[in-house]
Amino acid sequence: MLSPTRTGAILAVLAMLCVQTGLALYVGLLGRIGPEAAAWLRLAWAGVLFLVVIRPRPSRFRRSAFVACCALGVVTAGMTMLFMQAVARLPLGTASALEFLGPLAVAVARGGGGKKPWPVLAALGVVLLTEPWHGGADLLGVGYALAAALCWAAYILLTQRVGDEVTGVRGLAVSMPVAAIVATLVSGPRVVEQVTWPLLFAGLGLAVLLPVIPFSLEMLALRRLTTSAFGTLMSLEPAIALVIGLIVLHQVPDASAGAGVLFVVAAGIGAERTGAREPVGQRV
Repeated sequence: MLSPTRTGAILAVLAMLCVQTGLALYVGLLGRIGPEAAAWLRLAWAGVLFLVVIRPRPSRFRRSAFVACCALGVVTAGMTMLFMQAVARLPLGTASALEFLGPLAVAVARGGGGKKPWPVLAALGVVLLTEPWHGGADLLGVGYALAAALCWAAYILLTQRVGDEVTGVRGLAVSMPVAAIVATLVSGPRVVEQVTWPLLFAGLGLAVLLPVIPFSLEMLALRRLTTSAFGTLMSLEPAIALVIGLIVLHQVPDASAGAGVLFVVAAGIGAERTGAREPVGQRV
């Protein structure tokens, strides 16, 4: 039988594979409808799917749990919309590496600073993946990715809190419709006219791959891992993004990026071995 730590790590890796594959497929839509419309499609369909399948009853939530679910929805919308803007301007691996600074900050803050080497290894990997010494990067894209990193840090903390207070994925059945409403208020009026019926149905299929499946897997993983371990384990995401970008988008990495992959993989393995959580109390 797998340990909680190993199970959580497997769930997290599966979530990352879904995320990066979904993002690579969404990149094909960016040239047709733009990042705003692509993000709106993801969130709108995810909100509808969770409402229809789970059918949450807010009256059965504790007030603190419901507020946390709504806050998670707002953060999810920000993370999604900002990262799609970053991917439209930067290679998938670079954007993912910059966004990983959010989980890395959580890992450092919750893991006792420099007591463990894994966040340091992950940070070195991110530096090698982004190669800041070359310059010439799209600064606006970098800014979007860093803003998405802040949202991702908050997303990790809120996802764990919601997962601890609410059974199953009922928390996501509240947070994802909230995220869809936020995205519609911010981008809806500008993007609806760009979406055709074929694109609308394509968005339905892609929304299952991202965010419905991976967000559910991440919530289950965070019930088994500490936020420090989960945040450092996310260091695998830039490496996975690099591989998916190579296979699907033909974005070829250089030697420095390859070395960065080795650092983040080492950090992820270390985090997976030291990040089990104690069981939590009763959920609603």
